[in-house]
Amino acid sequence: MKRLFLALALGAAVCNAYADDATDTWIIKAGVHVVDPKSNNGTIAGGAYRVDASSGTEPTITGEYLFRPSWGVELLAALPFQHDIKLNGTKAATVKELPPVLSLQYHFNEAGTVSPFVGAGINYTLFFNEHTKGPLAGNSLHLSDSFGPALHAGVDFHIDRNWLVTLDARWIGISSDVKLNGAKLGSVDIDPLVYGVAIGYRF
Repeated sequence: MKRLFLALALGAAVCNAYADDATDTWIIKAGVHVVDPKSNNGTIAGGAYRVDASSGTEPTITGEYLFRPSWGVELLAALPFQHDIKLNGTKAATVKELPPVLSLQYHFNEAGTVSPFVGAGINYTLFFNEHTKGPLAGNSLHLSDSFGPALHAGVDFHIDRNWLVTLDARWIGISSDVKLNGAKLGSVDIDPLVYGVAIGYRF
């Protein structure tokens, strides 16, 4: 968590460094996104169990500050995503996660009706509410939090001076240590694609 706060402070410092040239523009977006983990998330217990995590869909909100006409710093937040965890194809647990992402972004054709953008940043994913069932019923499961890189790309469609619609996708590097009853079983790589649609207001 300290690293997330450090990243937020760094983003604020970047904005302050360009305060004299700032456009004083904020873009707030609300949307719906899918967190879709990659297939085959690794193995645990010395390769005895193949781990697969299901996708999850939740409302999201982003806030972006444009400190230059084409450059911005964006923070993504969401309601907790829930995933089913399967071991060798059998449902064994559910888990919730929050994956806030802080990104530095560049907007192409920022003043045009159609404006593509790309971004790169960092992610801190918190796992919680792990519940076991099936082959793991009655055991205590814990997934460690994850800190990793994130990439972002999308297109803004400007409806008018203030309103816009966004289609976007992210890749987030998420890796977590798995413990059962306090004993480490191994690590899983979630590395999801996060894609969706949002409507935004610029002010």
